Amino acid sequence: MTGIEIGLWSLAGILAMIWMGMHVSIALALVSFVGLWVMRDNAQLAARMLSLAARESISSYLFGVVPLFVLMGLVVSRADIGRDTFDVANRAFRRLRGGLGMATVGANAVFAAITGISIASAAVFAKVAVPEMVRIGHTGRFATGVVAGSSVLGMMIPPSLLLILYGIIAEQSVGQLFIAGIGPGLVLALAFCIGIAVMVRMFPGFTGATTIAPRDPMTPVSLLRDTTGKILPVVVLIALVLGGIYGGVFTPTEAGAIGALGAIVIALAKRRIGARALWQVTLETGHITAAICFLIIAATMYSRFLSLSGLPAFLTEWVAARDVGVYGFILLYCLVLIVLGTILDSSSIMLIALPLVLPIAQAMQIDLIWFGIITVLAVEIGLLTPPLGLSVYVIKGALDDSRIGLGDVFAGAAPFALIMLLVLGLIIAFPVIATGFL
Repeated sequence: MTGIEIGLWSLAGILAMIWMGMHVSIALALVSFVGLWVMRDNAQLAARMLSLAARESISSYLFGVVPLFVLMGLVVSRADIGRDTFDVANRAFRRLRGGLGMATVGANAVFAAITGISIASAAVFAKVAVPEMVRIGHTGRFATGVVAGSSVLGMMIPPSLLLILYGIIAEQSVGQLFIAGIGPGLVLALAFCIGIAVMVRMFPGFTGATTIAPRDPMTPVSLLRDTTGKILPVVVLIALVLGGIYGGVFTPTEAGAIGALGAIVIALAKRRIGARALWQVTLETGHITAAICFLIIAATMYSRFLSLSGLPAFLTEWVAARDVGVYGFILLYCLVLIVLGTILDSSSIMLIALPLVLPIAQAMQIDLIWFGIITVLAVEIGLLTPPLGLSVYVIKGALDDSRIGLGDVFAGAAPFALIMLLVLGLIIAFPVIATGFL
């Protein structure tokens, strides 16, 4: 077999093994080893080449950004800062129709700026926002749909683990990716709020007939003091991390360290985390980092194998010969990502697709920062679509309400997946949304 044929068979083999339940990193590493063995007819040489790829993939100083931002996100989640943020947002939107849904979106947007993990947002707000929304009259499907949709902001608004993963794989600046994610994240949050307002007015059967929340019984002075105490630490933390990166004061890795330290100080000051909880968070950070580390090692192995097979160069020439143009390629690429999102998780899709498409994007002189934002948003749509829909399963698992079934959560998330699709089209048509801050 030729290298290109081996490369094509490797794709089929990876998808087959993942569908059978094998972990994606093991599938990538195994296929890479077998593929190199077949191409070079030397198992020892294949093992040596892959060990070199493993050593080089995570030896970069940049990789330190992963455990630091994971630690910051977990500390923030354990310290109940998500609930504080929701309380403040609820006070701002409570007098509007659909205001509690908008408050959930706003709180998720702020929470995303200090966690970067969609699953954490889904778990936190499933417990905080859904019961409140159901209590004032929203249907369970709409309430869970709002949480599912807004949770994806965690992977778009920086810091985002998917943007970090893309930056490492594509060898792009994580700091620039973070800055580029601000505009699309804000546009997506605004689109969700507009969508909620439209749904509440035009589809009351779907959203439920709601009551206007009563005014807060606290005095103005007490209300101001409580609101300031809840939102000020969040603002300070965001200013430290994103302000430091945007202002050129910190590298992303240094910003992660400052953010993690700031989150720990805030959690200790609020007396919401003790020594035992901090140790558990540290262990969890190690587990998540090890999993991400293994994924990056496997992706590097797979990328090296594909380069040697010649498949990326073949696909680049094939796409160029079809003369589909930049936008034709982008649309086809997004369609593939969205379809893959129905059966695979976000990280798996990026690890499989990027080594194949990045050479094509570079040959077409596509801005890889803009391309990264498109990739993350298209991949995140898969978090809301059946049959996998990881955010949907997390929300269902976090809920303590047997009246809300898995089908209800998927139905509620469907309008928000459509809104994400519309925003994706906007970013493709107007790249300045992503690149305007660079």
